[in-house]
Amino acid sequence: MIQRLFRAAFAAALLTAVFGTAGAQAADKVGPDACKKCHTAEHEVWEGTPHFSSFKEIHKDKKGKEIVKAVGDKRMKKSDTCMLCHYTVIDGKAEAGPSCESCHGAAKEWIDIHNDKKNPNSIQDAIGKGMIHSSMIYDIAANCMSCHGLANPNLPGDTAATMLENEHPLNPNFELVEYSQGVVRHRFYPPDVKTNQEMTDAQKSVYYLVGQAAALVSATEAISKTDNAKYVEAQNQRIAKAKEVLGGIPEAAALLGAPTAENGRAFGEAIKGKDFTAQVGSQLPTKYK
Repeated sequence: MIQRLFRAAFAAALLTAVFGTAGAQAADKVGPDACKKCHTAEHEVWEGTPHFSSFKEIHKDKKGKEIVKAVGDKRMKKSDTCMLCHYTVIDGKAEAGPSCESCHGAAKEWIDIHNDKKNPNSIQDAIGKGMIHSSMIYDIAANCMSCHGLANPNLPGDTAATMLENEHPLNPNFELVEYSQGVVRHRFYPPDVKTNQEMTDAQKSVYYLVGQAAALVSATEAISKTDNAKYVEAQNQRIAKAKEVLGGIPEAAALLGAPTAENGRAFGEAIKGKDFTAQVGSQLPTKYK
């Protein structure tokens, strides 16, 4: 099963490499209401997050308006730059804030397959069409890092520099566990699908390491976008932290030697189900966003 998921994950990764992340494949998104039909509890969690509320708020922000103007656009909800991360875009129109497909991939090609209860291979088949399953930790983390690191593959370097110089946030300390286990946590898994389950420390240790792997790849790819000093410094901070954390993990050797998405994904698979609390337990966050 794991090998099949990995092969399908690699296929999905190829789609991501071609089309980009987060705001990309906008024409192929179906929107959060389509997911709500089956994932009601997860949708309710999303409605309590800044990702949800930002749709009605963020475009009103004074600083946000200044950034939009600086990149040459008039309205945030019609800005191709802002749409990369801040919105779920359907048929060219911003319809919601960051939502299900921002992390799990544009669903038009796979949602019917995913919903086919008569197909015993529905998950694997949907992954083959681009779904980023919850087991694909690296790919989900990569989408987080893409936006929170101001590193979307479709974001030009000069635009990123302009945004940063106009005080657009770039948090080099963004950490996967701290953010994924806070208000956005939606872990409704069998056998208790009604409970939003908390992770064990062992699970958090894997997420922590995979998050650092995704940050390393994201920053390594982004740092050549521009020679803007602020941007380069932030990406170097991300790289340095990731190398510090991953340096003591033998499974990360190939990734450290060549920080690519393929190696990041392989690293995630190699450590899945293991316990690294002895190595990173003291670094795990105790409070969440």
